[in-house]
Amino acid sequence: MFRPQPLVHESAAGKIASGVASCEISPEAIADLQNLYDFISDDSQSAAERMLDELFDSFDQLAALPRSGHSRKDLTSRDVLFWPVQPYLVVYRDKGTMIQIVAVLHGARDIPSLLENR
Repeated sequence: MFRPQPLVHESAAGKIASGVASCEISPEAIADLQNLYDFISDDSQSAAERMLDELFDSFDQLAALPRSGHSRKDLTSRDVLFWPVQPYLVVYRDKGTMIQIVAVLHGARDIPSLLENR
């Protein structure tokens, strides 16, 4: 089972590097994390845990350097940035004082359709 995480993830690295102190994880992104954990843990719980750890590490890195991601106008016209983590794309917004994780999606999925309502 996916271990619940706080909706606002404090980032010590972000405080030091750029003044961005945290990242907010949207309910949809929490559901994405739950789904990917469930899928991976069907084969290996330890692999699922490692993937979550890598994703949460990337959230910290993005909070520290929020403009690290890149826009993908071919995928969405929304004001979001993308950051790859293995086969997944972290989709987030830079809100100035924090970042908001909007989605965590497998890169092979139909990203434009999935982002329409987020």
